[in-house]
Amino acid sequence: MSTNFSAGLGAAGFPTSSDIWLELDGQKVAVVQSYNCKTTRSSYSVEAFGEEEPVATVQGPQSYVIQLTRLYATDKAIADGLSFYDMRNFSLVICKPDRKVIYSDCQWSGIEEDAQLGKTVVEKLTLVARRRMETAA
Repeated sequence: MSTNFSAGLGAAGFPTSSDIWLELDGQKVAVVQSYNCKTTRSSYSVEAFGEEEPVATVQGPQSYVIQLTRLYATDKAIADGLSFYDMRNFSLVICKPDRKVIYSDCQWSGIEEDAQLGKTVVEKLTLVARRRMETAA
């Protein structure tokens, strides 16, 4: 499953930057302009001696890799000295019209910074989440 939503589109049903954020210890620490999520699952076939085809398939664990683009720390997080490089065990919250998706126990696996003269620094944060859950909006 691959999902890509860009914020600020103004179209009904699409999250905006106020609807996508990072939480650390229950506090909103950054808003996110857009994200891309790739969910994979390792599954394998069970073979039996003498059978030409597998007798079953077994689902393995799911893996969630999410790339966030344009993260903006909240004023409070900046005042508290937030560093994306020091973040551990945080959550990504995505509010959709009918539900809230929460990726929890996140760890970052990559941080990219791209700065051009006269432009805002654009950060890309790639994270791996241990769990994904949905709740009613």
